Formats: sequence, structure tokens, C-alpha cells
Amino acid sequence: MFLDPIGIMVLTLPLMIPLVGSYDLNLIWFGVVVIKLLEIGLITPPVGLNVFVIANVVGKDAPIDKIFAGITRFLSVDIIVLILIMSFPMISLLIPMTAQ
Repeated sequence: MFLDPIGIMVLTLPLMIPLVGSYDLNLIWFGVVVIKLLEIGLITPPVGLNVFVIANVVGKDAPIDKIFAGITRFLSVDIIVLILIMSFPMISLLIPMTAQ
């Protein structure tokens, strides 16, 4: 939430990928979960970098509190998708499995 996505990945992934690999978890599934968590972090307060980008694009037509209120539906769907992906990892692995 306080860093941009590239900074978060540069700091955390070199430590997490060997750990995830040692537990025999699928790295594609882990990548999908990381990206989903980054998406959630970019729209949640207090920082919400993507929300501030939208606020600058629309200008004074929509105040920042209305924009933060408008993301609640997107945030709830993101959390539901994250729960589904973590509960049923095959959801995120269907397309890569068919490519083999």
C-alpha cells in the first residue's frame, strides 16, 4: 500500500519465491495471488495510488471521497476473487494447464 508495485515485487519476491518453491506450491498460482494483492493494495486507503490517479484525471468533477466510495464494489469483488483463488488454486491454473 505504501510502495509502488515494482518496488514491492523487487523487495519481496527474491525472498518469497524460494520459500514458496520449497513448499512445493505452484509458482504461477503464487504470481496470480501476488498480482491480486497488489491490485487490492493500489485501491485501498490511505494511499490508494490508483484512486489518486483517477482523481487527477477527472479533476474537480468528482471529489476524492466519492472516488474512494466508488471503489468499494471493485474492492469487494477483488477480495472475493482472491478468496476463490486461494481456496481453489486450480481456477488460476486452468489456462496454463491447457497450454501444455
